[in-house]
Amino acid sequence: MTKHLLIVGAGIEACEGIKIARDMGLKLIIADGNPAAPGLAMADWQIIASTYDGAAILEAVRRLQDDGIAVHGAIAMCADVPLSVATVTHALGLPGLSLGSAFWVSDKLAMKTRLAAEGIPIPRFADVTDIATLKSRAREIGFPLIIKPVDSRGARGVQLIDAEAALEDAWAAAAKESPTARVMLEEYLSGPQFSTETLIDDGKCYTLGFADRNYEWLPRTKPFIIENGGDAPTGESAAVKAEVIATVERAAAALGIRQGVAKGDMVYTEDGAKVIEIAGRLSGGFFSTTQIPLATGVNFIEKAIKLALGETLTPEEVTPIREQAVAIRYLDLPSGTVAAIAGVDEAATATGVSLLKVFIGPGSKVETLSNHTQRAGFAIAVADTKAQAIARANDALDRIRVSFRND
Repeated sequence: MTKHLLIVGAGIEACEGIKIARDMGLKLIIADGNPAAPGLAMADWQIIASTYDGAAILEAVRRLQDDGIAVHGAIAMCADVPLSVATVTHALGLPGLSLGSAFWVSDKLAMKTRLAAEGIPIPRFADVTDIATLKSRAREIGFPLIIKPVDSRGARGVQLIDAEAALEDAWAAAAKESPTARVMLEEYLSGPQFSTETLIDDGKCYTLGFADRNYEWLPRTKPFIIENGGDAPTGESAAVKAEVIATVERAAAALGIRQGVAKGDMVYTEDGAKVIEIAGRLSGGFFSTTQIPLATGVNFIEKAIKLALGETLTPEEVTPIREQAVAIRYLDLPSGTVAAIAGVDEAATATGVSLLKVFIGPGSKVETLSNHTQRAGFAIAVADTKAQAIARANDALDRIRVSFRND
C-alpha cells in the first residue's frame, strides 16, 4: 500500500527533503501558507494554510480523510513548527511528539525550565517578560549575557550584550521579534559550539549530525549573533564529542522526545557540555538534507520520514559508512540594492562544491545582517580534510561578483 505523508513547510530549504519523500514512493500532502512556495509543486494534495496554524492544517487533513485520503505520518520539513505537527499527530493517533513535548521545544523559557528541573546542564536564565525586572535579572546573571525572544526563530532578536546601558534597547528589539512580546535572558557561555542532529526511535538515539559552528563574523555583527556556517568533522577531541552527544541525548529524553528528531545547539564550557537549545524537528540550513548525508553517507531525511511513519530503524541503516569533511559558508555582502550578479555558475561548478544557492537577484535589497533569514546565499563543499572543505566553500563564494546600485 502506498503511504501518504503530511509535510508541513514547502519553502526552498524543504525542497531537498520533499524530493527524498517522493523518491521513497510516498504520496504527499504538503502544507504551506504561501501558495507560491516551491515545494508545493511536488504535492499530490496541497493545503494552503500557515505552517504555524496547526488547527487549520488539521481541519484540511480531516477534509481529505473525508474524501478517502488516509494520512500515515506527519513531519515538519526544515520548519520550526512542532506544535502544528503535534496538533495533527495527536488528533490522528500518529507517531510524533506529544503536545507537551512540542510545547517545550517551541517555548524557550519552558524548555529551559524543564531541562533545569531534569538536571540537564544549561546556562543560567531568567524570565524578563516585564521590563521592570530587566536590569535586576541581568545583574544576577552577569555580563556578557544573551537576550532573546522566548518564541522566535532564525536568530531573530538574539543579541549579545556587554553592558547594562544597552539592555532596554535590546529588550525592545527582542520583544519586537516575539509573537507574544516575551523575552528572556541567558548566561553567555564561552567555548566551542556545535550543531547536532539525532534520530530517536522509541527512545533509542542515533546522533549522526555533529558540526562545529562558525562565528567569525561576530566581531562585526555584534550585538546580533550571526553564524557563518559550520563544518565537520569536529576539531574537538573524541571525548568532547562523546560528552556533547551524551548530553544532547539526555536533554531530548528530558523533553519527552521518544520518536522523531532532536536538533541540538550545544556548547562545551570549562564545566563540560551544556545545552543552549533543543528543537524537536529537522534542522534548516541544509544540515539535515545535505550536510549530514555528505558527511556520513546516511540519508538522514529518509530515516526521519520512516520514524514519522512509525517504522523501525535498523542499526545498520543508521551507521555512518564514511567520515567526509563538509563545510558550509555564507555569502558575505555589504548592504545595498543589487544591480547585477555574475559568476554563480562558475561558483556552483567549482572543485568540491556539492550545493550552492543564491537567494538574491537584480533589485534585491541586501540588509545589514541581524538574523539568519537575511543571508544572501551559501556554498557547501566537500574534501578530504576539514580545512580543505572550508577553503573550497570560501573559494566558490569568492567567484560570485555582486555589484550594487549607486542609489
